[in-house]
Amino acid sequence: MAVAAVVLGPQHLFVQSGLFFAGMAVVTFGGAYAVLAYVAQRAVVDFGWLTSTQMLDGLALAETTPGPLILVVQFVAFVAGYQVDGIAGGVLAAFIALWATFVPCFLWIFLGAPYVESLRHQTSLAAALAAITAAVVGVILNLALWFALHALFTQMSPEPLPATQLHVPHLSSLNVPLAALTLLSMVLTFTARWSTSRTLLVMSAAGVVVNMLVS
Repeated sequence: MAVAAVVLGPQHLFVQSGLFFAGMAVVTFGGAYAVLAYVAQRAVVDFGWLTSTQMLDGLALAETTPGPLILVVQFVAFVAGYQVDGIAGGVLAAFIALWATFVPCFLWIFLGAPYVESLRHQTSLAAALAAITAAVVGVILNLALWFALHALFTQMSPEPLPATQLHVPHLSSLNVPLAALTLLSMVLTFTARWSTSRTLLVMSAAGVVVNMLVS
């Protein structure tokens, strides 16, 4: 990566994506859904590699098969690379993301495995992990809210806040059919107490019908 930074420059997409995904693999905790909130914000807001609609497509694609994290990572990297150098750039960026994501994870496993049992008995570490678990719940909630807002509203306005910014939806841009489907799914889940598989089956069929009618 250091050689690539010298040859291509630190601002090149391949260098930025390699450093970003490697750093993500090292410092993030809490499983795929906690990591995806971080990836979505950085890829869409900070780097501008893809739009929020494309990010939603990637998240939806990931939910169709097991392994949501690596699918979204590959999707984000490919779309970013494709915009720079077509199919070849997309494939290369996806390969860099795959390598940068998994190598740090394997290093953590191989280097930390001999010490796992001894770490379990350290009360200070247990308290830290409990705090991380609580924080992860908030991070996953953040992803759910980001997903819902960008799916239900087509227009958002960034409002500056101290050290961050808040994206406020335009109420006039509400996707009414999707909002109706969302409300129906909540009724089936929380009021009718339908099972997850039954709800998913019915909502998938309803989504296809609504999409055909709207189109």
